[in-house]
Amino acid sequence: MPLCTVTFIIEGSETRSVQVSRDMPLLEAARKAGVAIDAPCGGNGTCGKCRVRLLKGSLADDGPSRHIKPDDYAAGFRLACQSRVTGEAEALVPASALAYQTRIKIADLAVTRDREVYAAFRRELAGMGMGGDLGLEVLSFTLPPPDLGDAAADRERLLHKAAEYLAVDENALDLDLYALRKLPLLLRKSRFSLNCVIKSEGARKTILNVYDSAVSAGAENRAVPPPRMAGLAIDIGTTTVSMALIDLELGDIVAIGSAGNGQIRYGADVINRIIESGRPGGLERLHTAVTRECIEPLIERLCESAGINRDQIYRVAVAANTTMTHFFMGVPGEYIRLEPYIPAFFQSGALFARDLGLGVNPAAEVLVAPGIGSYVGGDITAGVFSSMIFKQTGPALLIDLGTNGELVFGSADFLMACACSAGPAFEGGDIGCGMRATDGAIEAVVIDGETMTPALTVVGADKPRGICGSGLIDLIAELFRAGIINAKGKFVREDAAERPRVVRDEYGLARYIAVFPEASGTGDEIALTEADIDNFIRAKGAIFSAVRTMLAAVDYPVDAIEAVFVAGGIGSGINMQSAIRIGMFPDLPLEKFHYIGNSSLMGAYAMVHSRQGAETVRDTARGITYLELSSHPGYMDEFVAACFLPHTDAALFAAGA
Repeated sequence: MPLCTVTFIIEGSETRSVQVSRDMPLLEAARKAGVAIDAPCGGNGTCGKCRVRLLKGSLADDGPSRHIKPDDYAAGFRLACQSRVTGEAEALVPASALAYQTRIKIADLAVTRDREVYAAFRRELAGMGMGGDLGLEVLSFTLPPPDLGDAAADRERLLHKAAEYLAVDENALDLDLYALRKLPLLLRKSRFSLNCVIKSEGARKTILNVYDSAVSAGAENRAVPPPRMAGLAIDIGTTTVSMALIDLELGDIVAIGSAGNGQIRYGADVINRIIESGRPGGLERLHTAVTRECIEPLIERLCESAGINRDQIYRVAVAANTTMTHFFMGVPGEYIRLEPYIPAFFQSGALFARDLGLGVNPAAEVLVAPGIGSYVGGDITAGVFSSMIFKQTGPALLIDLGTNGELVFGSADFLMACACSAGPAFEGGDIGCGMRATDGAIEAVVIDGETMTPALTVVGADKPRGICGSGLIDLIAELFRAGIINAKGKFVREDAAERPRVVRDEYGLARYIAVFPEASGTGDEIALTEADIDNFIRAKGAIFSAVRTMLAAVDYPVDAIEAVFVAGGIGSGINMQSAIRIGMFPDLPLEKFHYIGNSSLMGAYAMVHSRQGAETVRDTARGITYLELSSHPGYMDEFVAACFLPHTDAALFAAGA
């Protein structure tokens, strides 16, 4: 079959060309070229996020659609997933189609409020006696140089000296292969004086790394600073990967960052990605997308920021949902989505960086937070630890909002967990104007009930480009409060002002215009349609129905909940009153709600910071009961009832009315 050359011009970046066969979907051609076009819906044409502009050539497609209006179509705009290659073509990939690659604003430990949460968490760990138990130390040795009368090998010479210094049997010492490869040249360069990073595990001690302890390179004869020992906490979310670089001696976070999970071009949810993993080469593509395209550049960026070499990272903790954990480790996860929903593992066993090809010290121990169920993974185990629910004397609820909604209910006496398919709405997916919480995202909204005019808070104080999860919650709550939409999410009130906010298109479909074109950062209006509202109502309904089902399973009334911990990176925080008003959270006093940000990353930090912390996370996972909602009687009835604003049973929200 003859091949066609397709050229992708990436806005603000490079140009890439690829040869593909005719009739290949343009989205697939982009993936083959290494162009990461955003496709949260997995390429089924429902999200409209993969808009590109055809500059030359032609593509086969179905013409204008609800995502590509006739004028836009005439200007060359196409959905990459719905267009097929028919010959030579050149397409412009706008920045909006590469949204997942932008720097995502997450609720992490870098912001002021979360620094306070982090400081309190560190005090809690110290109170539990966690920290300073990693068994890592730096020692300096000066070895006698070899000569014809002393021909001991470099390795044995070092081990003999170290055993003598440490007063241990030489057989209890070992030298890691990575350090051995550095040793011969380093000894001669340093005049046989060197620093060693040593790890102790019981009676065994291993030299993980060696450094020159004499002088630094260059003309200045300066003393070399002692080597640093660092750790890495990683939260692999379905949408976002977050990372913290930690000074293991002090316990301080020295750098933090986040990036979009490159897997998102294979679908916004785990089901689409599991399907992709079953295709030829699919598992390797997913593994590469999260490791080489996302995690490795993040490690490089954080190390450069903190002045730490990658080989100085000796301990790594990863918290992720069950599917992401499988793909991170390169383990097939096809059976997670098939009844009876069985993963390959919950506990990963002993792992080291060299097993995973992770770009840190090859001997670094890699700890993977254990999963609980098919759709409740180590990110929730880590979140349970960081929220300290397992120590609560009274019942508490943890809600982690993301592409998948996970919940844990319980106390020191018992813990129960479940997962619900909230979909990508909280992350901006399935919403026409939705976006992740990057610069330009609307994150909070207040609507004037008389004029319908919104007051907006925008991430980065830039011109708005779309709306993220926290802003979406506010906007729908405000539309409902102002009587602009009804309980079914349909528009019932229209204004007759010169510039109306609620308008209908030629098909009679209504939308609320939050930002007019001239005020937006894209030049297009930012509007919410009834289809968008319906998608969101189903997402919030999944959360509330999961809460109701869990409470019913253990026969607890809603007012028995003493605290609600809300986690996730959907924005800088959620307006809890708005979430209650639309029936997403139970109607409880606001003082019971606590937004704890990225609890998964914080739990991973505890695992890196302390051996006992890592063991406590593992023990906690063993004590959590997993509730499978898909097979639980009554769940679907609860879900249907929750797909209204706020609910079909108004009495459930009478207090907050």
